Formats: sequence, structure tokens, C-alpha cells
Amino acid sequence: MSDTSSRPAPRVLGVAVPSPLRRLFDYRPGGDPPAGGWQPGLRVRVPFGRRQVVGVILECRDDSALPLATLKPVDACLDDAPLPEDWLWLCRFTARYYQHAPGDTLHQAMPALLRQGRALEARTRERWRVTASAAQEVPPGLARAPRQAELLAMLRQHPHGLVTQAVLAQSFSRDQLKALVDKGLVERLEEPRTATPAGQAGPLLAEPALPLQREQAAALAALHEQLDAFHPCLLHGVTGSGKTEVYLQLIEAVVGRGRQALVLVPEIGLTPQTLARFRSRFRVPVVALHSGLTDHERLDAWEAAASGRAPIVIGTRSAIFTPLARPGAIIVDEEHDGSFKQQEGLRYHARDLAVARAHRHGIPLVLGSATPSLETLQRALAGDYRHLRLTQRASRHPPARLELVDLRGRPRRGGLIPPVMEAIESTLAAGHQVLVFINRRGFAPTLACHACGWMAECDHCDARMTLHRQPPLLACHHCDRRRALPDACPDCGSADLRPLGSGTERTEETLAERFPETPVYRIDRDSTRRRDALEQTLTEVRRGAPCLLVGTQMLAKGHHLPHVTLVVVVNADAGLYASDFRALEHSAQLLEQVAGRAGRAAHPGRVLVQTLHADDPNLRLLAARGYDALAEQLLEERRAALLPPFRHLALLRLESPREPAVSELGGRAAAALREHLAQRGLEVDCLGPVPAPMERRQNRYHLQVMLGAEKRSRLHEAGAWLTAWLEAEPAARRVRWSLDIDPQTLS
Repeated sequence: MSDTSSRPAPRVLGVAVPSPLRRLFDYRPGGDPPAGGWQPGLRVRVPFGRRQVVGVILECRDDSALPLATLKPVDACLDDAPLPEDWLWLCRFTARYYQHAPGDTLHQAMPALLRQGRALEARTRERWRVTASAAQEVPPGLARAPRQAELLAMLRQHPHGLVTQAVLAQSFSRDQLKALVDKGLVERLEEPRTATPAGQAGPLLAEPALPLQREQAAALAALHEQLDAFHPCLLHGVTGSGKTEVYLQLIEAVVGRGRQALVLVPEIGLTPQTLARFRSRFRVPVVALHSGLTDHERLDAWEAAASGRAPIVIGTRSAIFTPLARPGAIIVDEEHDGSFKQQEGLRYHARDLAVARAHRHGIPLVLGSATPSLETLQRALAGDYRHLRLTQRASRHPPARLELVDLRGRPRRGGLIPPVMEAIESTLAAGHQVLVFINRRGFAPTLACHACGWMAECDHCDARMTLHRQPPLLACHHCDRRRALPDACPDCGSADLRPLGSGTERTEETLAERFPETPVYRIDRDSTRRRDALEQTLTEVRRGAPCLLVGTQMLAKGHHLPHVTLVVVVNADAGLYASDFRALEHSAQLLEQVAGRAGRAAHPGRVLVQTLHADDPNLRLLAARGYDALAEQLLEERRAALLPPFRHLALLRLESPREPAVSELGGRAAAALREHLAQRGLEVDCLGPVPAPMERRQNRYHLQVMLGAEKRSRLHEAGAWLTAWLEAEPAARRVRWSLDIDPQTLS
């Protein structure tokens, strides 16, 4: 931090406030100046309209486009020192790249308590430790206080002391602790909640690292080559090949050098599993950042990372904005996963920000996946990323190949046909576990009238409502609208209403009837709403007793289920013929990932894929030669069609309760952009406007305009002009709009 004591005080502060406007707002310095002087990164409380808001200073200037006398003064400065510099850089880069309002970007990237003006400081906890004199000899005078004597004896068994919660959990009281402190036998220490106990020394590892196979050792050696340089690598390993062990041993080297590691995982459901493995391996603090934390827990973890007390940070998408005092490596596990892309508001991609951040810090970046995204795979094939391959499973069994099972002309119960039921029965009889994958929650996709063909449709969306049995109702999975089950068809009055298709509830019910002696565990968003419900269920499954797992894609992502030897995919056709050009890529990734749950330990696995299109050439290629062969073919198709990763896209999304409003604004915006592109000679395509794949959702009409360019710089230039045009257009104030840079879905 440069010395600011001799610098003259600025007359104007450019403040980013939480607002959709893509600009800063000028204020005059006011209140008590901070000790280090006014500088970027300080949070301030400022008047904004009729509200008081918390903003962040991004510029200190002597001039403004407005007369200085008309500028409002800052009410108060909330910080003694600026927020972390690396965090501030990342936020500014994010706002610039994704063409988002800087104030809203900063607002979303910081913990909720900091947005509210809370100080960035660690909460503390008490630790109780035996004093040096009491540790050497048995103190006299405790004969009449047996509980104090027991407490002292317990504390003497823990040289580094115990926190208050641990003491109280043993049925001791604060009064007993205070009595020992008054006698000089115990001392009270105050420490940050995320801290290694003072004086605790010893090796970095709490348990030894696992021996590496030849490919793992080669990959780790390659990662060790440049620990002090930007070193992007694709760790392309089949499911069960030991990618996590490579991560752990890389982190051991990073932390051993006094640096920090940031690990991103796609789903909150994976965080407890990953945390448990990392905490059992390392003696240093490992903190988590995800949506399941309280506001205080999130701020504690954020501050521990910013101060450097937490050498290892694990989190979901938003954890990319965690400041690091001494960054040493960034790891993105399951880098292909769509959940790394934020689909509302600030539409950033955590994987792409990880690339930018690792480059900024000059540190290694590891992107791990068994089914890498085509963007990452192309960069690896082109030599931009180092391509590290793990082709062997730790179990020594080869990954199970997909066996296509033709559904045509066969009776189904709960979505399953008789040969598949027989395979399930024989697997359970052998003492193994079965995973039945059906990517549709609820009992059935919809409810229909057998007499007239009526189907239950959502009043607010162009979608059918899903039938649920627990509790019985109709629900729209797009707008969350719920409706009671009708007694009769609203069109013809018939009482012959039947569920169409199968969801997780129906498949669970069918399997429970067929195998009454075998536990059936359903894992989807409905059954895991309670905190820790998913981890408790998986803990029970990992005990190894024969059971049936019925679940959605929550089960396909990185879970280690060593006793599952049979995986059944109820319907593989959902994403094969969707309108989105990425649909086949995403479907293939999902199928390979769920197939990877089979045969990860002592017994080989088998994967049965039910389909109505067993002769589909893409599905046959995936089954015969695996994801890599299909990805190679898809890359050639994308190259010929000029689609990502060989072209860059941006998507203007417009929505309004009034269809004419979005149609008129979309048409005018596209026409204005085309005229601007022609005048400037910019090589950017403008397609649309066209209705979104689901035009009406949540009672709002959705329209899209797509921009495409070979050069990213041209795309950003066109996007910046378009957003400026929309901000100046009065009609755009009555329509919700956003520009999605590098969209991952067209829905």
C-alpha cells in the first residue's frame, strides 16, 4: 500500500453504489476522513435518492462533470483500510467483462454483512488453557471442588486448550472455568473463530498422502514444475481416476510454501464431502463458502481468507470472489458443470473468472473433469492449456461402458422395463447397490385426461405442471406455482385423470413395491431440503448394505459411492433433440458422469441406458467409444457451424408482462445495433429478435437478440454500444433486460 499521508485530499469521490446503472456516482468527501486518507476500496455510507446505501470508492479525483457545489457529501467512511486489492481488481474486471453495473457487481461479490455496513473483522471465541504452573504439578486446594478438579484434569489432557463450546459440552459450567481462572490455574485466550490454536506445531498433514499411480504422479510432477507462474492445466481424468488426490497433494505443496489454495466445486451437496476429506488430511484451517452458510459464518470465512489465516478455501460458484492474502493455486473441480455460470443478475462464469484471476496472480490453475467442456477441451487441444490425462481408475476396473436398452414396444412400470428390473434384482441379490437415475423430480411430468386429452398446464408459463404425490399437488418447476389436484377434468368433466410418464417419486414407489425388503432412498431437490439431509442419506448408503438409490443429477456430480455396481438411466432422450446447440454436449456429460458412479471400488460396474432412440448415431458413438470421441465430433460440427468455442456470443434477454413491449423494444434495439455495426464496419452478427425457447415464463414474455463475432473485442464493443443505447432509451425502463456474455444456455 502506497503512502497517502502526503497526498492532497481529493475533492471528488467516484462511488459505486448498488444500482443497475453502469457508472459511478460523484460525491464530496464528508464526515471524518479515514486515517490513511481517501482512497479506492473504502466503503462509505452515502445518500442515494431517498435511501442511505453502502457504496465503495473506486475513484478519487479533483473534478466532476457536475458543479462541485451540487455534489452531496459522503455521510461516513466505514473502513480504516481499503477492502482487499485483489478482490477489488476482480470485481472491476468482472463488471467490465460482463458489462454489468460496477456497483451491483461489488454489492453481489461481498458478504451480506459488509453490504449492510458491518466491519470487516473476525468474530472471536474463547479458548481455555491450563497455566504453566498448573501444568507441571497437581495444585492443592481442589479437594472440596471435585468438579473443578475434573475440569482441570480434562484441560491438562489438551495442551492447546479447548474452546468454550467443547468445555460446556462435557457438562462443565462457566462458573467453574472462572473459578479456575481466579485461582491462577487456567487462562482465558481470545482468538478468531477460524484459527489454528496458538502454539500448535507439527506436520502439515494430519494423515499421510495416498500413493499415486503412474499417471497421477506424472500429472502432479507437471503441476509442480511452475508453482510460481500462471500454469493453466486441464486434468482430464476418467471418473474414479483419483483427481482429488492430485488436488490434495498439489495443495500440500502450495500450503507448504506459505500460500493459499482456492478450490471451487459445482454443488453445495459436494461441499460437505470435499470439506471432510480436506479437513481430515490437513492440520490447517479449511473454510467453506456456499449458500448454506449464515451471514456471520460467511463473513468469518471471507475474513479468514482475506487475512491469510485460512490457507485452504473451498466453495461453490460465488467463492471465486473470496479475497486471498497469499494466492498460490486455483482448482476448479468438474469444470464443465453448468452451475458455475450464474444465470440471473450478474451473469458471470466462475470458471472463466478463475482463469483471469490465476493469470493476474501468476499462479497455477487446474481445471478438472472427466467430461471437459468443449471450450476447455479445445484450448487444451490447441496447446493453450496443458492437457494432463488420467485414463486408469484407482479401482483398476475400466470405466463401465453404456449399454443401450431399447424402450420401443416394451411395457414400463415406473419408467422401467422388465429386463432392467431383472438386472436390478440380480444386483441386489449379489449384495450390491443400484443407482436409478431419472432427471425429473415429482411423481409424473404431468396429469392428463384419458377421455379428452386435456393436460395440466401452468397458468403463468408455457409449460406443463408436474404431478407430485408427497404432498399431492400440481407444481410448475419453472415459476414454482402450485395447485391442488382437480377432482375431474376441467374441460370435459371426466374423472379419468392419469399421470403421464415417470418422475423420481413414481420410480421410487414402483421399486419399493417390487423390492419391499430393500431400502429405497430418493435423492432430489424435494427430499433434501432439510439441512444435512443429503449427507446423512449418503452416509447411510456408504455403509454398504444393499439398497436402491433413485435420484436426479444431484447424484451424478462427484459423489463416491463405492458399493454401487449397477446404474440405470431411465430415459436418455431428454436432451438429445433439444433446440439449444449445447444440449447434446450437456446430455453426454451428464450420462458419462452418472455412469461414473458404477464400479468405483472392488467390483466392476454396469450401466443400462433406456432410450427410444437406440439407433441414434450420437448416442451409439457415446456408448461405443465414450465422451472423448463424441466431443471430438462435436468440435468439428461447431467449427463448421461457427459456434463456440470457435466464435464468441452474447445474448440480449428482454422480458415484460406485456408482449408488445418486448417485441417493440427488441425490434428497435436490433435495428439500431445493425445500423451502428454497418456504420462502424464491425464484423459482428446480430440475429433476432426471436422468442425465447420458453416464451412465457412466470407470466412474463421473453425475447432474445443474439450477437456473434469471431473476435471477442468486437463483440464487447458492440455489446457496450447496445447497453448504452438501452440505458438512454425511455422504453427500456419499462422492460427488464440484460446482456449475457458467453451464454451457456439459450433458455
